[in-house]
Amino acid sequence: MFAALTALVLAGLAGPLLAFAARGLPVVLGELAAGVVIGQTGLSLVHPAQQPLPAFRAIGFAMLMLTAGTHVDIGSPDIRRGFARGLLAFAVVAALAVPAGLLIDHGIGLGHGALLIVLIAGSSAAIAFPIIEERGLRGGDVAFLVAWVAIADSATVVAMPLTLAASSSVGVALGGDAAIVAAGALTLAVAMRLRRTAASQQLRGDSLRRAWAWQLRISVLLLVGLSAIAERTGASTLVAGFLAGMVIVRLREPDRLALQLTGVANGFFVPLFFVLLGAELDLRALFTSPSRIVLAVALAAAATLTHLVAARVADRPRFVATGLAASAQLGMPAAAASLGLGAHLLTPADAAALVAAGCLTLVPATIGSRLLAGGVAAHPAAQ
Repeated sequence: MFAALTALVLAGLAGPLLAFAARGLPVVLGELAAGVVIGQTGLSLVHPAQQPLPAFRAIGFAMLMLTAGTHVDIGSPDIRRGFARGLLAFAVVAALAVPAGLLIDHGIGLGHGALLIVLIAGSSAAIAFPIIEERGLRGGDVAFLVAWVAIADSATVVAMPLTLAASSSVGVALGGDAAIVAAGALTLAVAMRLRRTAASQQLRGDSLRRAWAWQLRISVLLLVGLSAIAERTGASTLVAGFLAGMVIVRLREPDRLALQLTGVANGFFVPLFFVLLGAELDLRALFTSPSRIVLAVALAAAATLTHLVAARVADRPRFVATGLAASAQLGMPAAAASLGLGAHLLTPADAAALVAAGCLTLVPATIGSRLLAGGVAAHPAAQ
């Protein structure tokens, strides 16, 4: 076991190293590429189905969605200020995604039109928000972008797993999602009440002084508890992880908890997930299947164009910058590939095409974030 984990952790170092060498590239690209090299496409040094790697991968997937959820604070001023325009933009994208997704599905013959619709309509808070924070972007355009991405992420997180569920299981999955939301809301309400008590404040103080990591333990308990509900009800850990992150960010915990969560998630489990996903992808099947290459390019193009049109409708002065920045879609295609492969609903070539499409959207998204940064710098009054 430890030999396999050593190889995986070593491969995960490729993410930061590539991002360091080529400024602007997301870390996950290097992690996926390293997984491809050591997996079935490359050297076959690691077999993702070998125990206990599936368990690590499941935890990494849940942690990935938790970190994405922590970027979506529904009470933030930016989301409130940009909510109306963000909702309009998402509605436009969703409307355009229906014909686009069905057309691509019909032309390619994938047989998952609903999945393509959701992927086209989505955005990636885990990609867009760190870029916004790193560049210190502010202003009305950024508030609109934050609200748009948050709405799109929240909606597609719930919808995407349902597109891969059997028609007879959709009702069960929806019931599971409702149970997860109810449990998360109850947890948030109880936590908000308890944190004001003297005993709770004393416990938090003792934890800080004596290095108990109490809040981290509670956060992990929330994640695995919601994931357990998903496992028992037929819902997706995607929803469980995302909601856990949203609950944690609403609790306004100290910065040290964010640092601890980042260490646990981004230091080990999330890189492990992306390396294992890359190891499972069969790029040979993709490269020998012209139709799946077309699928990847068509999905990326459809996502970019629909987001540009939506931005033109909702944010005319800066629509190119905001539309391109909102088109980043890596987390959701990776999640779809993972779920589809696990349920044997997608072939290795299909899954590789979805991940490739997500990677392709990072190009326009990076251009958009740079245009947005230049525009904010050029218009200090908008800050």
